[in-house]
Amino acid sequence: MAAIDANPTMRQFKQQIRIDSTQQGLRIEIVDTQKRPMFALSSNSVQPYMRDILREIGHTLNGVPNHIVVQGHTDAVQYAGGDKGYSNWELSADRANASRCELVAGGMDEAKVLRVLGLASTQNLNKRDPMDPENRRISIIVFNKKSEAAMLLDDADDHRQRQRGQRR
Repeated sequence: MAAIDANPTMRQFKQQIRIDSTQQGLRIEIVDTQKRPMFALSSNSVQPYMRDILREIGHTLNGVPNHIVVQGHTDAVQYAGGDKGYSNWELSADRANASRCELVAGGMDEAKVLRVLGLASTQNLNKRDPMDPENRRISIIVFNKKSEAAMLLDDADDHRQRQRGQRR
């Protein structure tokens, strides 16, 4: 939070940025509000102020050796075009990837990203109101060394298992 306060670009968006510690590491969340949505309606088009936030975070994260995961979340409002095969699942994944692109545009090495996930409305901030705009958010998890090592080990195990399956 001190880094946010010290940065004039970030300070103006302080109300939409939440930082907390989890078992996996540091979680940075950028939360939507009705007054200032992060993306164009029903789109992964990043709003200019959100672009500024993500690029500043990307610049900052480049100085940290840890890997990250970018997660997109939606509220439970049905996606307007859901009957055409595009739902909140695709929207949340597309928004997470658009956010990854902005982090990289801000100077973050893209090799830092281990996963980009779309979680739709499966992990609401406001559990009593799944329609609450605050449930729409981007989470950036900066892994601690233990969580990072576990994920990389899982990836290596998966790769070895796929290779064994191809040889049979």
